[in-house]
Amino acid sequence: MTTAAKKSTAKKTAVKKAAARQTARTAEDKTLVVVESPAKAKTIEKYLGKNYVVRASMGHLRDLPKSQFGIDVEHDFEPKYINIRGKGDLIRALKKDAKDASRVYLASDPDREGEAIAWHLAHLLEIEPDANCRIVFNEITKPAIQEAIRTPHPIDVDRVDAQQARRMLDRIVGYKLSPLLWRKVRKGLSAGRVQSVTVKLICDREKEVQSFVSEEYWTVDLKFRKKRSRLFTAELVAVDGKKPSISDRKAAFAVKEALEKEKFTVTGVKRRERQRKAAPPFNTSSLQQDAARRLGFTSRKTMMLAQQLYEGIGLGRKGPVGLITYMRTDSTRISPLATDEARSFVGERFGSSYVPSKPNVYASGKNAQDAHEAIRPTSVFRTPEEVEPFLTGDQFKLYTLIWQRFVACQMKPAVYDTLGVGIVGGKRYGCRATGSVLKFPGFTAVYAENAGKKEKDVVLPELSVGDVLDLSAVLPEQHFTEPPPRYNEASLVKTLEEKGIGRPSTYAPIIETIIARGYVVRVEKTFRPTELGEIVVKMLEEYFKDIVDVQFTATLENELDEIAEGKRGKNRFLSDFYAPFAKTLEKADEAIGHVELPVEESDVVCELCGRKMVVKQGRYGKFLACPGFPECRNTKPFLKDTGAFCPRCGGSIVERRTRRGRIFYGCKNYPDCDFVTWDAPEAEPCKTCGSLVLRHHFKNGRALRYCINDDCKTRIDHPMNKELERLRARAEKKETEAAGGTTKKAAAKRTPTTKKAASKKTAAKKK
Repeated sequence: MTTAAKKSTAKKTAVKKAAARQTARTAEDKTLVVVESPAKAKTIEKYLGKNYVVRASMGHLRDLPKSQFGIDVEHDFEPKYINIRGKGDLIRALKKDAKDASRVYLASDPDREGEAIAWHLAHLLEIEPDANCRIVFNEITKPAIQEAIRTPHPIDVDRVDAQQARRMLDRIVGYKLSPLLWRKVRKGLSAGRVQSVTVKLICDREKEVQSFVSEEYWTVDLKFRKKRSRLFTAELVAVDGKKPSISDRKAAFAVKEALEKEKFTVTGVKRRERQRKAAPPFNTSSLQQDAARRLGFTSRKTMMLAQQLYEGIGLGRKGPVGLITYMRTDSTRISPLATDEARSFVGERFGSSYVPSKPNVYASGKNAQDAHEAIRPTSVFRTPEEVEPFLTGDQFKLYTLIWQRFVACQMKPAVYDTLGVGIVGGKRYGCRATGSVLKFPGFTAVYAENAGKKEKDVVLPELSVGDVLDLSAVLPEQHFTEPPPRYNEASLVKTLEEKGIGRPSTYAPIIETIIARGYVVRVEKTFRPTELGEIVVKMLEEYFKDIVDVQFTATLENELDEIAEGKRGKNRFLSDFYAPFAKTLEKADEAIGHVELPVEESDVVCELCGRKMVVKQGRYGKFLACPGFPECRNTKPFLKDTGAFCPRCGGSIVERRTRRGRIFYGCKNYPDCDFVTWDAPEAEPCKTCGSLVLRHHFKNGRALRYCINDDCKTRIDHPMNKELERLRARAEKKETEAAGGTTKKAAAKRTPTTKKAASKKTAAKKK
């Protein structure tokens, strides 16, 4: 080998060694951070330096097997965990990244489920759980991430045990009780520990509604005037010193005639100042309730949107930013830093008169774990208007709701001047009039608690004791007592929280599960049990009282909390539950005979085998199926006739469902006739022109009826229908702007037309 060749070889070897040393140094400095979702990974990566690699585990990587029980009851309830199918490539990639890194931090969500995910990751990546490998943060902001990196700690094994105990408890109930339902009722059914209690609550409420007997009652309002002052209204509150009991029309009009003969005098005037304090910031439960009431969101949708806001939204050049703190919490606690920021914002935006002398502090519920802060914006100065161009419509609505509630919670109370007036008619009748005027808006300047509607002032004229009043009118009004309302999304979540059933992270999955299993259906935003749900609950009530007992389920939740706090052992907890449950299961299997579900036969004939098809209950409601199953597997959609007729072909309009279960209405003669509408048709046609009448439901629960004929006078003159037209025109305008690329942000950038410019333009036109 020549001298030149030797030098070249030596040089190449030196370069390779230098590269190897550089690679080794880079590996030594590299830190792997494992989070749950890619969106979160992208946001966190922005806040960390080049020596950090952020990867997503995509949730759980290990779980109990689906095809078998997976718990060794004989050996201290030892679980059998396996890698989840389809995640093999991801596991191998994470192992490689962990091998190349000098440190690994597990940054899954800061709850029990997240703790368990970190524990499973530690097993897969061969990390000791008692090493300082766990980092947590309540918000995805740069200070929070950097503080978490500075203070790693071991995995909390007690919290992991609590999650495992819940998972195994649900597995025991589901895998032992479901086969019993298959044998006794029908295949494919399943029973869950918390879900069964929830179905029972809905069934019990339905029984109350069905057994309720409505009673008639009447109230009487009186219209008064003092000389030439404005009219005001008072209510009849006493007859002979007792609360009036007016049960029918005859009695109501007898009272009316008697009142018209009396003279009325003011006997008392009470003026006082009333304060109304702001509600605390959101926790998971109150957020789901308010989003359901104000925005019409399901619990599942609310949590999905909140997860997106927490993990990070791209804000243009700023990149992805976490907009809210962690959304699974039962606490209303706020950090001192966030409190000071909110008070500073309120002072700048509204003035010092709106800032309370001391920060408002709110107590959490008695069952609250208080592990995380309340749900709040990561920066109060990031207003909804600022981030709107980067959010979807639903994301913007939810962020606005969270932002407004948080700002309002650090503002002074609203102050009202109230006036109560006592009025006497003769010796027998007592009346009361109340007035209220907003004196200081306080927190209502940001957040109105009555679903965004501004409270109207009720103004009474100046009145004094001894004033004689002129009676202008007596107005009896008929009423009927109403049954307790069926549960809707908000009231069901509130009840689950009050009774201690489940925890904040489980409310949405509970509701989705009982709907998916066909035990409950949503009808006009309320929950109603299906026949199947009632049969299953009745069976569980008879043989498994504890499973559907509210108090027993709440007690189990408290015991799980004790496991998380290290006060109770996981295996002892499972043993105490399993022993009596197994005995009850054995007795029930012997005692319960086969339950025949009643079959609803339709008049639709199966074109494949000639049998009359029967009505079945599925995930998205009822459908038609051939009774010859499994020989004949023919199914058809169940078409519910609305009684209305198609305006195009005269055929019947029937109720249909989309693939996702949303109800719409269409002509029965589809596909020959393609008439469809989201609004519910009414059986009776328009009295003016005979056209089809539709009913439009708004998210706030209001409904508007309108005729589809544009030239119908009923449609044009009716003020409610004018409002509907206005709302539709506004929606169409938004769609047009979106199609043309016109956004609020783009519009704001345009040069505004000043008066001077406008006058020049007008002068030019005249010339």
